[in-house]
Amino acid sequence: MASQTSKSHSTFWRHDDGAVPNLLAFGYIAASHVGGIALLAVGHPLAWLMGVLLLGHSLVIAAYMIHDCAHMAVFRSRRATLVTGEILSWLCGSAYAPIGRIVRIHMRHHVDRADLALFDPRVFLAGTSALLRRLVYMAEWCYIPAVELIMHYQIVVRPFTDKAFAADRLRVIVMGASRIAFFTVIFMLSPWALLGYAVAYMVFLTALFVADAYAHTYEFFLVADVNEKVSREGRGEDDYDKHHTYSNLISERWPWMNLLNLNFGYHSVHHDRPATPWYRLPEVHRRTYAANAPQVLPYRELWRSFHTNRLKRIEALDAGDVGSGPGRADGFLGVHGVSFLTVV
Repeated sequence: MASQTSKSHSTFWRHDDGAVPNLLAFGYIAASHVGGIALLAVGHPLAWLMGVLLLGHSLVIAAYMIHDCAHMAVFRSRRATLVTGEILSWLCGSAYAPIGRIVRIHMRHHVDRADLALFDPRVFLAGTSALLRRLVYMAEWCYIPAVELIMHYQIVVRPFTDKAFAADRLRVIVMGASRIAFFTVIFMLSPWALLGYAVAYMVFLTALFVADAYAHTYEFFLVADVNEKVSREGRGEDDYDKHHTYSNLISERWPWMNLLNLNFGYHSVHHDRPATPWYRLPEVHRRTYAANAPQVLPYRELWRSFHTNRLKRIEALDAGDVGSGPGRADGFLGVHGVSFLTVV
């Protein structure tokens, strides 16, 4: 019986040791999502604040489980992976695009060693009205992730404005209707709960932005579809990733804190070995990179750039440069519009 159970686990989970950590992650997503909404509806300010943080964090963990699914690092079955990815994508409000497209363009990111996207917020802002641009700049100055909201909005609108994506129209309508029904239920619990959900979503977008914006100094390519080829000139060398990928650790002193974004900060070793599951990344990182390695760019080096460059990066044409020594991220602007959930 024991051997049959072991065999069952090895055929269901991508990695034999994946059952416990992945079940804990899925359980946390479900419990914190429901618990966060319940706290928002209590009506007490402290409970509301706790609900915002718990709900926002459930979305962050859900997003990074999508990332592991994209790398087939959770289940052996592709069908189980895609179904799970679609469910998590619905929770994250990003299922307006099919999970298969999210997976495909993220794999291109790894193979081409570049940031590819079907939409460039810089081009959009350059062609929009002065009023909207001013509103975006005002929102970003207030730390409201307006550009990331635009990235989500364009996925909803594109099927109705671009015939190449017309096949997604029914998906968008069904997804939109289901989300409206979901928000209606939350509003019926409490209008304050719906406001709290909106704030939690802003927290979620900001957390994903910080993790994505400073992970690379890759070249950006705007593509018409997920299969459009891009030039690989200058990016073919084996050590290219080592010079253009950074491990943005939330904490070096307390490694457990990196679980706050499911170890996504161990990004250099993730690009070295993309199929490594989230729970193994810290150990592989310790064996691969020294604490003072140039690839390690912790959050304590990023906060000043996140703050001082929040307007400069909105329409910047490149990510800037990473220097050396203390303050080496001050000239690293960060990049908008490269989240694996919205580049599609």
